[in-house]
Amino acid sequence: MTDKNQGKTVAIDENGKGGECRPQEHSLTEVEQNSVKEATLAPPGVERRFRQTDLPAHFIERRKHPRISTEQPPVPAPPLFEDYAPIIGKPELDEIRFLARHLRGKTVKMVNSTALGGGVAEILNRLIPLMNELEVLTRWDVITGGNDFFEVTKGFHNALHGGEYNLTQQIQDIFTAYSEQNRKRMEFAEDLIVIHDPQPVGLVRSKSEMQGKWIWRCHIDLSNPHPGVWDFMKPMVEQYDATIFSAAAFTRQLSTPQYLFYPSIDPLSEKNKELPDEYINKVCDDFGIDRSRPVITQISRFDRLKDPVGVVEAYKLVKKYVDCQLVLAGGGATDDPEGAVVLQEVMESAGDDPDIIVLNLPPWSALEINALQRASTVIVQKSLKEGFGLTVTEGLWKEKPVVAGAVGGITSQIVHKLTGVLVHSVEGCAYQIRYLLTHPEFAAQLGKNGKAHAKENFLITVSLKRWLVLFQILLGMARPNAIL
Repeated sequence: MTDKNQGKTVAIDENGKGGECRPQEHSLTEVEQNSVKEATLAPPGVERRFRQTDLPAHFIERRKHPRISTEQPPVPAPPLFEDYAPIIGKPELDEIRFLARHLRGKTVKMVNSTALGGGVAEILNRLIPLMNELEVLTRWDVITGGNDFFEVTKGFHNALHGGEYNLTQQIQDIFTAYSEQNRKRMEFAEDLIVIHDPQPVGLVRSKSEMQGKWIWRCHIDLSNPHPGVWDFMKPMVEQYDATIFSAAAFTRQLSTPQYLFYPSIDPLSEKNKELPDEYINKVCDDFGIDRSRPVITQISRFDRLKDPVGVVEAYKLVKKYVDCQLVLAGGGATDDPEGAVVLQEVMESAGDDPDIIVLNLPPWSALEINALQRASTVIVQKSLKEGFGLTVTEGLWKEKPVVAGAVGGITSQIVHKLTGVLVHSVEGCAYQIRYLLTHPEFAAQLGKNGKAHAKENFLITVSLKRWLVLFQILLGMARPNAIL
C-alpha cells in the first residue's frame, strides 16, 4: 500500500504488529427493489430470432427461453474469517488479527450508490462481515435518488473516464440537491467514514473537525477526466482526509493524501467458490450452452465502456476459423440507467446467430455466473475504459485464460502473455482468442499463472489488511515509512 502526497510516494508497512460481532444485514427499500426489477428483468425489446442450423433443438429452445431465476434465493451466511486458512494460511490470518486488535471497538461507515450490481457492492458485501467479525464495527449505507440523479451520475461516470459532457447549471443543481437530501438523512458519528465513488462524494459537507476521518475511495480511472466535471468535483474531494485509487495512473494532483488499493474478490463467495461439475452442467443446460464446443464468455454489465458489441464483432471473426460459442451475460445496476439501451444494441448486433447467447441476469445470479466462467474456454473483458475489472480477477482465480482490453486497472492484473493477454482492438481481440483456442497448452499455462497472481494480490484478505493499516494511520496509531 502506498501513500502519494503532493508528488511524493510513501510506502506503508503492512507488517505492523486481532469476540464475535454479527455483521449488519443490508436490505433494499421498496424503491430500490423496483429499480432492480426494471433494470435487470425487463424484456430487452428485441426478440432474438435464430436462423435454421444443425444445432439440436433443445439448445435452440434454451437459447430462446433460458431458465433464469426471477426470485432472489436466500442470502447465504458469509464465510467466517477462519474459513480462509486453507487458502492463505494460518500465519497470514494471525497477522490480520494482530492488526485488527488495535481497532477493536472503532466504528466505520461505508457509503455507496447501490446495494446490488457492480463491483463495489460485491466488495462491500464480503468485506463488511469480516470487519465486524474482527470487532471493527462497520455499517453500510446506500444513497437514494431519482432517475434524474442517476442519469446525472452516469453522465459524470462517463465524463470522468474522458467522455464528452455538457455540464449545465441544472445538472449541477440536481447533483447538489440530492447530495443535500442524502446528507440530511444520514448520520456520520463513526470514527471512520468511507465514501465510494463520485455519486455520494458530496456527503463530505457533513464533515466536522470534531468527528471522524473521511476517506474517498475512487474505483474509476481519473487519468483523463472531463475538465468541467472534474473542476466541479475536485473541491469536494479535497475536503477528505484521504483518497484511495486503484492504480497510480488514475490519480490527480490533490492536496489530500492519496493511497493505492487494489480491489479484491472473495474466493469463498458464491461467485468464486469451487462448484461441482454437475451444477456447472445444469447451468449450461438451462442456458443452452454446448460444453462439447469451445465457449467464449464476457461477464459484465451491459455498458458501452465494456464494449459488448465489440466482443460480438471479435467472435464473428474467430468463428470463421474455429467453431465456438459466445456467451454475453450481465445485467443492470440501480445506478445505471443505460443498461437496457445497450442490451438492445447487443441483441441487434447478435442478430440471428444461434451461437451467440445473450443472458440478462438478475443481480442474485452469482452462482450462475460462477458456473458460466468455469464452463468457459476463454474469458474476455474487452473494456474500453475500466477502473479495475473484477471480472478479470474472477477469470484469473478460476485458472482461465483471459483476453482483456489494455486499459485501466486491467493492466495491473494481466502481464501480457504471462498472466493473460492484452488487446487494443476488435481484430487484436479476435486474433488472441483464436490463438488460445488453437494452443490449449499455452492457454492452460496462462490460467495457472493468472491464479497465482490473483492469490498474491487480489483476494479480499489482502484488501482487509490494507484497510486495517490505513485506519490505524488515519487514527494516529501507526506511521508509514517514507520512501521516494
